[in-house]
Amino acid sequence: MRRTGDLKLIQELNRSIILDTIRHYGPISRSEIAKRHKLSPTTVTSAVSELIRDSLVSEVGTGTSNGGRKPILLQFSPDSHFLIGISISGSKITIAEMNLEAKVRKKEAYSIKSYQGDSVIAYLLQIIEEFVQPYENLDNCVGISIVTQGIVDSDNGVIRYNPKLKLKDTPVREIVESRFQIKTWLDNDTNAYLLAEKNIGDFNHYQNMLYVTIGDGLGSSILVNGSIYRGYAGGAGEFGHTTIDRAGVRCDCGNIGCLENYVSWPAIYSKLLSGLAKGKQSCIMKLAGNDINRISSKTFCLALAQNDPFAESILEETASYLATGLVTLVHLFNPEVIILGGDIALENSLLISKVTEYVNEYAHGILTEGLAIRPNSLGEDVEVVGAAAVLLQDRFHFSL
Repeated sequence: MRRTGDLKLIQELNRSIILDTIRHYGPISRSEIAKRHKLSPTTVTSAVSELIRDSLVSEVGTGTSNGGRKPILLQFSPDSHFLIGISISGSKITIAEMNLEAKVRKKEAYSIKSYQGDSVIAYLLQIIEEFVQPYENLDNCVGISIVTQGIVDSDNGVIRYNPKLKLKDTPVREIVESRFQIKTWLDNDTNAYLLAEKNIGDFNHYQNMLYVTIGDGLGSSILVNGSIYRGYAGGAGEFGHTTIDRAGVRCDCGNIGCLENYVSWPAIYSKLLSGLAKGKQSCIMKLAGNDINRISSKTFCLALAQNDPFAESILEETASYLATGLVTLVHLFNPEVIILGGDIALENSLLISKVTEYVNEYAHGILTEGLAIRPNSLGEDVEVVGAAAVLLQDRFHFSL
């Protein structure tokens, strides 16, 4: 005898398959869905009725008849609901409203200032409060999805350890759900970006990938045989905290000589300030309006685009350190493609070419055969689209 729980699970699975099929292939008829997945017409009709009731699907006219009545066609309604995606980095919190295809409709960014520990969470709640304040109600919001750096227990919605923001064992999901009464998701940011590239971006046909993000910190995510590898405690991919110099700089995490201290925006910024103080000639100050406080990762990338020798020398050194770390990952995981994301890699073709050159030089030749090193395909929106990808895959099982 089949248990009620089993039946409910099968119904939910069929509903997800049917919704995803309508999303991918609509306008499509009920009979075509049944045929495509070998489902009974009754199963499809029942699931579609629920999807129409929930405003996720609408009827959009009729198709061509094969002898009987013309079939009614179904189409996905991505704008009937919305989600809120949030990315927390070491320097800012980005929040966006997106539809059910992860299209950004409204986005705002807030400097994280000097907040650390509990004050970061208080600030996050304040930002969400301000963002949702104009909405009459949140009935059509399917959830809030948050991504952040560090070690994250995504199953329980807990930040296990984020050394930059001094967060440890922080139950973010519980705190946000308690405050706003909306289902909430939490995941590591780089895992989310890789999921977005796999499901929404240009990399859906790869089964073994690395995503490396270079910004306030340095993180990585690993796709093995089509699944994200998280490790025992959710800490797989802490690439920035691999040691490359035992006599090097002390890191925020307490260790010495972490790769992040050589490959990240703070590391690059420190080298820029040091060189400028020593009288190095560069267009960076002009690009920053002669205000040292306005030098940003964008300023640095603009200087590279203008072939600034000083910026290029720092980039060269950064690329060499990064490639040294990547060779280890290539030897461990033998990926088909490495995606470079984050503020430093955004529209930075010189970084991509230099890293490719060095990896090909340092790594075992057989492991670099066919290896592609590419920029992310989702641009600046990857932060919040990554958050959306986490929610959409879990909530609707979307193969976006």
